[in-house]
Amino acid sequence: MLRFSNLASGSGGNATLIEACADGDDRVTRVLVDCGLSLRRLTAAMARRGCTPAQLDAVFVTHEHSDHLGGVPVLQRRLGVAVWCSAGTEATLDMASPAHRARDGCGIAIGALELMPFAVPHDAAEPLQLVCRSGSSRLGILTDLGEPTDAVVAMLQGCDALLLECNHDRAMLDAGPYPVWLKRRIGGARGHLANEQAATILDGCGHAGLRHVVAAHLSQHNNQPDLALAALRGALPERPGRCRPQLHVAAPDTGCEWIVLA
Repeated sequence: MLRFSNLASGSGGNATLIEACADGDDRVTRVLVDCGLSLRRLTAAMARRGCTPAQLDAVFVTHEHSDHLGGVPVLQRRLGVAVWCSAGTEATLDMASPAHRARDGCGIAIGALELMPFAVPHDAAEPLQLVCRSGSSRLGILTDLGEPTDAVVAMLQGCDALLLECNHDRAMLDAGPYPVWLKRRIGGARGHLANEQAATILDGCGHAGLRHVVAAHLSQHNNQPDLALAALRGALPERPGRCRPQLHVAAPDTGCEWIVLA
């Protein structure tokens, strides 16, 4: 069994909960990908999903920006949750004990889950994103990067579900209130994905077995859910005998409910 639920997605905090158990085994593995939430907010979000932070087996930190790791040191100090991250990310963390080392292209086994980190272009020290696998089910998580690359698309091949950044609409960003330097950072090659860039990635890794796509990390000032969904739909043309994957949007404060892959 593999299922996931985004708990929050955006500049106010990011966290995605993944659960897995092996066939014939009742023990559930729980991994949190990023934690930009306070412990109080995380506890409330996990309670709505039927579990608690104390039941986490690990937290994987994709990079050091506060909306992705703000709550991680508290999780480690108070609950002893194991932390996995790159060396570059760990160098920015103030933790009670060393993190477990994550590396580009090196698999990580945590209970019934296997995590495969991969490098992405983003303005952080050593950012990693993930493909998560349990049995034959695969989930791709891609929430912070500046541009599509062939290597990223190759890593996401064969996924049953994608949590995919759709950060901004280019026209809204250009016309919006942000200062020029910030617009350039967001829209740059190490910033965040525009809707059409997310669609390019989806076009490159869409296949008959892709069942769910979650639009994530939408800017509250520079995007709208209908614009993100329209871009993703454009990358998923109807084909005879093939069903389109279900499209979802991760809300900034509440994320999305459980999505079950197997």
